[in-house]
Amino acid sequence: MTGRILTHLQRLVGERHPVTAPQHLVAVEDYLAGRFEAMGYQVARHPFEALDGTYRNVVATHHPPSGSPSLPPLLIGAHYDTVPGSPGADDNASALAVLLETAQALTSGLLTRPIHFVAFSLEEQGLLGSSAYATRLRQQHETLAGAIILECVGYARSEEGTQLVPSGVPVAVPTVGNFLAIVGNRASQALTMTVAQAMSTHVPVVPLVVPGNGELLPDTRRSDHVAFWEQGFPAVMLTDTANFRNPHYHQPSDTLDTLNLDFMSQVVNGVVTAATQLAGMDAHAA
Repeated sequence: MTGRILTHLQRLVGERHPVTAPQHLVAVEDYLAGRFEAMGYQVARHPFEALDGTYRNVVATHHPPSGSPSLPPLLIGAHYDTVPGSPGADDNASALAVLLETAQALTSGLLTRPIHFVAFSLEEQGLLGSSAYATRLRQQHETLAGAIILECVGYARSEEGTQLVPSGVPVAVPTVGNFLAIVGNRASQALTMTVAQAMSTHVPVVPLVVPGNGELLPDTRRSDHVAFWEQGFPAVMLTDTANFRNPHYHQPSDTLDTLNLDFMSQVVNGVVTAATQLAGMDAHAA
């Protein structure tokens, strides 16, 4: 699996910004759509207007067999843009590679509910892509079984003191940066615990449930899961905690060679196990 992850990263890593690197932003959009199509998924692009232009979320859908009961879909997502000046290896090419490998693993087996794999644009511009997508779902009176949002999932260390703790976090946080944090709000508590339990068989996890929509802990509101919280959908963020572990966060040094591919493989296995449980599939990561 690490070989496939590396192949994805080699295509994804590089500045992806609507102003400073628009060509690579579009190239990555096309790469993601092409990979999903090659897996056999139904692929659509969800356009939205922002920053005096049109941008697109990439949406790949896996439907259950015909005749299956109609159930709300599960969404697994990650953003594909970067801040200016950063190649965005951990933020967020790592999550895109995990998203693709999760989708690959879930092509086999029988679904009881649809799964939408969504790559969001313009997260770094204020969650614009995910906000447009979640708002459309609400306006169309659609429901979700839950949204699993991948945000910086490729940086892990085994040394003591490599993990910092955000101020005010009410749970014990290890001081070794080799785990994945799973953050949900109170309305997503059941989803948070289900995902944490499923993933813990593959990778160390620290679940955190915040009151409201995380307003008292602003560091828990820094990714696309918040767009779903704000629209009343259950959602969790999976993260290596970004700048609380990774010194390269939002820097030119956020490069491929800083990532831990074995850790990312464990994350894939964990997400596949969680998705299998939530979507009722009989499948596992290869």
